[in-house]
Amino acid sequence: MAAPRSDYNEAMNTAGLLPAPSPIVPASPATAPGPHALPWTDEEETAFVALQNGLRPLWQSIVDDPYKEQTVVVLPSMSLDSEEMHKLKGIVHYEERMLFMLIFLRMLGTRVIFVTSQPIHPSIIDYYLQLLPGIPASHARRRLHMLSAHDASIRPLTEKILERPALIQRIRHCIGGADHVQMVAFNVTPMERKLSLALGVPLFGPRAAHLPFGQKSGSRKLFGEVGVPCPPGHEDLRDEGDIAEALVDLYLRDRQMRRAVIKLNDGFSGDGNAIYPMTALEHASATGKLTARSGKTVVLNTLEPLTRFQAVGVGWDSYLAKFRQMHGIVEGFIEGRRKTSPSVQLRLTPLGEVEIVSTHDQILGGPGGQVFIGCRFPARKVYRQQLHEAGMRVGRRLVEAGVMSRLSIDFVAVPSKGGEWDVQAVEINLRKGGTTHPYRTLELLTGGSYYPDRGLFVTGSGDVKYYLSSDNIESTSIHGLLPEDLIDITTYTRLHYRSSTNTGAVFHMIGALSEFGKVGVTCIGDSRREAQALYQRAVQKLTEEATSTRWMVRAW
Repeated sequence: MAAPRSDYNEAMNTAGLLPAPSPIVPASPATAPGPHALPWTDEEETAFVALQNGLRPLWQSIVDDPYKEQTVVVLPSMSLDSEEMHKLKGIVHYEERMLFMLIFLRMLGTRVIFVTSQPIHPSIIDYYLQLLPGIPASHARRRLHMLSAHDASIRPLTEKILERPALIQRIRHCIGGADHVQMVAFNVTPMERKLSLALGVPLFGPRAAHLPFGQKSGSRKLFGEVGVPCPPGHEDLRDEGDIAEALVDLYLRDRQMRRAVIKLNDGFSGDGNAIYPMTALEHASATGKLTARSGKTVVLNTLEPLTRFQAVGVGWDSYLAKFRQMHGIVEGFIEGRRKTSPSVQLRLTPLGEVEIVSTHDQILGGPGGQVFIGCRFPARKVYRQQLHEAGMRVGRRLVEAGVMSRLSIDFVAVPSKGGEWDVQAVEINLRKGGTTHPYRTLELLTGGSYYPDRGLFVTGSGDVKYYLSSDNIESTSIHGLLPEDLIDITTYTRLHYRSSTNTGAVFHMIGALSEFGKVGVTCIGDSRREAQALYQRAVQKLTEEATSTRWMVRAW
């Protein structure tokens, strides 16, 4: 929709998957305060809200007339805490995940302005444009404007744009005199809102007052308010003292609890999580009387040696410093041999609508199974309806608060008696995420839709589709492959997506191949089994052919 300008290998094996504003002075990773800490005044918020309010009537006009001329500014900036960004290998290329936004070019009156940190290889753009059904690639390319900051530093793209007034002016030039313009972003922080004001373009995303809903503490509070079950825990914790008190309270309430999870409010992709085993408290309870006071001392003495972090290279001192900055929560760790991590995705429109977009079963890795590495679509049938119902409860409450955004809600599910599943909500991600781009890629390719009443995705021709997606195919054997090499290999091995059957592999983050030996893929099939088989074949063939050049002979 548009509006007027005016107003992430071990885990894979385990899963069986082989006027321009003033420039911002860049801060070092050790001192960077993070995008959420950027100053944002009441006056700026008032102006931002006034600009964003124009989305409502104009969204409706595009719904009524899909051929209406519009311009969409795509901002794939992962505006995260600096230390969190450094944990993601090849993070600059994560911006390519939002190339699914080229789906807008299916509408003949739509222009897309796509801004990135580094220029995207032309072969990658061609790869996506040729996937657009029913639209000549040349026609789509005429309506696509690619701009770049030519800056590969590990900082949010939006920060790079804001410190380049000339780049802002180039974006304005591409917009020209268009009346119907909107900006879409991966996530929204004060930086994205500042860019929205600088361009005079309304931004589809949450306002400043809404951001706490997307934090761990705010998520737990909202779940309690709307009656969505969540693990026992405590929110709004500030330091190690609060953490210790929360851990002791959880154990005293349930002495069968074996582990608890400590989470940073703004942790990303599970990397802000840490697991504390209750062994010290168990020992104290068995050897004498355990009280809240004595228990706190026990925990404070054992937090550093016992806590295990999900992110590689993190130690207690650095984690605690980050916790004191971000604050966070402690909650019970849900145990279970058959435990799954489903999610539901929603869209809250400027029209006040709550749309169930999709469901997924997330594939998690890391030392404690807390780090997102991929997903299967759709989520298991046994709890799909529970996901929908919880999603609608949360979505309606957010719409009442005036939120417009894409978002996802993550859960933990374990089997209970009678064949039912106990589904507990753990967080709200008030942004696009690791399940957004594979689903939107499926939409781009097939023109189909998700039907919540069936819990399935159906193409225009009535076929049901499934997929398995990951951002984390990583191997030394594929290190050094160029984008065009990948395209030639997929053609030679017949891995490429076929529009005749709406099945095959679609790769993303292709730009990360040569430097990082890393790439993502979404494998679409007519069943869960076929999607998984396609994924395993894609990983196998890609790693095999990367060590040969026979595919080059066939390609030439």
